Amino acid sequence: MKLGFEEEQTPYESPSQSARFWTESWVRAQVYCPNCGREDITKYANNRPVADFYCASCREDYELKSQKNKFGAKMVDGAFRTMCERVASTSNPNLMLMNYDISALAVKNLCVIPKQFFVREIIEERKPLAPTARRAGWIGCNILLKSIPEAGKIFYVRNGEVLPKQAVLEKWQQTLFLRDEAAGARGWLIEVMKCVEAIGKREFDLNDVYGFEARLSGIYPNNRHVKQKIRQQLQVLRDHGYLDFVSRGYYRLKSQA
Repeated sequence: MKLGFEEEQTPYESPSQSARFWTESWVRAQVYCPNCGREDITKYANNRPVADFYCASCREDYELKSQKNKFGAKMVDGAFRTMCERVASTSNPNLMLMNYDISALAVKNLCVIPKQFFVREIIEERKPLAPTARRAGWIGCNILLKSIPEAGKIFYVRNGEVLPKQAVLEKWQQTLFLRDEAAGARGWLIEVMKCVEAIGKREFDLNDVYGFEARLSGIYPNNRHVKQKIRQQLQVLRDHGYLDFVSRGYYRLKSQA
């Protein structure tokens, strides 16, 4: 994988349009499908409302967001209601996030967030536009990138370093089981995954996860049996190979590619 953009003349005078041309051309030429490993992905026709690329082999869809600076804790997106409808749909695309260096015409970071990590909990409603705005009353949203566990951020390129293709493919496969879960169940599993990551140890016990009971109660205030729910989610994660069961009450986080 070459990180530099092809320095060909763009058909645009606008710097932002030129950057979009370079980044999309780079993805088309350099990026493989993380689901099946196909060596190229295909660009949809311009102005498609949701996805930008697709894999002709396995039909996975990808939306590309690119910018000069690294992505922070949240990312501004489109209409709140539309985004909520998208995350509830199985047709929601996977999201690719690219950070590039325009002076070097090169990619610095590229990661893909699989669509199963898009749940209602990571969509933040923004304030309606002011009555004086052209689209008065319109309500946008933010995607809370900070609320996505590390397992849901699969890097092709990190800080200018290309990661091995096999590692990318393996990490993608590790969380595909989430797609078989209903949206509410996925939300709980993802929150427990984040708690496990926050413990900061590969081996941990049930009490370590119980330490997040208050946090989980705040997210799911209608659930009166949080500890029981934690145990249930750990069992699901174990059954799908995300965790290893070490002994009664003790677990091991499998190494993340």
